[in-house]
Amino acid sequence: MEKLKERWGITSNLQIILIFIVFAINGSFSAWVADPVTNFIGITKGSMSGWIYWPLRILLIFPIYQLTLPIVGWLFGQFQFFWNFEKKFLSRIGLGFLFKK
Repeated sequence: MEKLKERWGITSNLQIILIFIVFAINGSFSAWVADPVTNFIGITKGSMSGWIYWPLRILLIFPIYQLTLPIVGWLFGQFQFFWNFEKKFLSRIGLGFLFKK
């Protein structure tokens, strides 16, 4: 646990618990939000093969997850951690230009 606290730059076990809770809630929340979004844009299980539907749904969940992670983190008082986490993650996948000053 100490290595994780040092790596993430956090100071208390409560912060670790809150961070894990945010990751769990946001994963479920982004999957839940993706359902009405896919229905709205016409991507439904009944309208296409599962081989097409599920990859499209997963591709849709990814940006929803990235957008909602700092918001859910803010609700739990961990906005700064998740904002830094997002900047680092998006930089690693080649979207770092979004955060250049």
